[in-house]
Amino acid sequence: MGGGSATPGFVASVREDSGAPGAASSGRPPSPADCQERVPWLSSAHRAGARPRRAKSPGAAVDKAVITCAINGVLTDPARYPVPVTPEQLGAEARRAYDAGASVVHVHFRRQEPGKGAFPSWDPEVAAACVDAIRAAAPGILVNMSTGVVGPDISGPLACLARVRPELAALNAGSLNYLKTRADGAWAWPPMLFDNPVDKVKRFFDAMREIGTVPECECFDTGIVRSVGLFEHNGMLTGPIHVSLVMGVASGMPAKPAWLPLLLDELPKGAAWQAIVIGREEVWDVHRKTAELGGHLRTGLEDTFYLPSGDKADSSGPLIEALAKTARECGREVATPEEARRLLLH
Repeated sequence: MGGGSATPGFVASVREDSGAPGAASSGRPPSPADCQERVPWLSSAHRAGARPRRAKSPGAAVDKAVITCAINGVLTDPARYPVPVTPEQLGAEARRAYDAGASVVHVHFRRQEPGKGAFPSWDPEVAAACVDAIRAAAPGILVNMSTGVVGPDISGPLACLARVRPELAALNAGSLNYLKTRADGAWAWPPMLFDNPVDKVKRFFDAMREIGTVPECECFDTGIVRSVGLFEHNGMLTGPIHVSLVMGVASGMPAKPAWLPLLLDELPKGAAWQAIVIGREEVWDVHRKTAELGGHLRTGLEDTFYLPSGDKADSSGPLIEALAKTARECGREVATPEEARRLLLH
């Protein structure tokens, strides 16, 4: 994997191959005042125990749904699929997603040398160029960067975090045997351990807290969901809690709507949550259930290539349009970037 993360974008591209269903970065270190202004839970009042409220249940007042666009993934080959790689491409795709209703962009940084765009990059200058382009194209949009790496060396993600200071960052909250078989029983890729032991998770929590970035705890299995509550009880995790239920990975939680109410019972009190759903058109049943239950929403070419109709999307824009339509059909209004800041960062 070359040090890259084992993430949904990788699985989405393998599923397709196998036919299975399925503010500008300045580089200066932030001052405490900067961090408290951007993420108020760093203030003493919030550290003293103030907690964010859980999303209202459907049927109360109009409930805002934050839509995240997972814009490119980690290893999906841009020579075969319409995923953006360069700063210019990322900016243009972010604008399409923003216009369609996204208030957050989740991004993986890719190598910029010719022919290398399918591989991850942890070059802070590449990260800065990409994030600057996204923020310029979609003013006010929240940036959520990937931090996933295999192995104990997290120096690359930490350098990129410090350079671009995203509002949010994905944090893989536990380990998973990353497996998938093809129709004949052969492994779709060599079995691998996506290793995220507690000491590695804590180092990410500490680094994000220092720069005022809210961690988005990605949970690939039920035990990882429950671990987030243990991290909070232990004191490793403070401030707003944002949990992503990753569904559709073959060796993780299945993409089944009926699982969602059970998983919600295991979330820390007051946690914001969303479902990350990997697969083909069947993912849309989970998105609808997520909207009905008051969760936030995410889609994009990292997670699926398929619209509810079963047609392929040629960019993330139509996927975001379809997700916004689903939210509204469930009685939800789509959050603006300003509303997303209040919902996720406070």
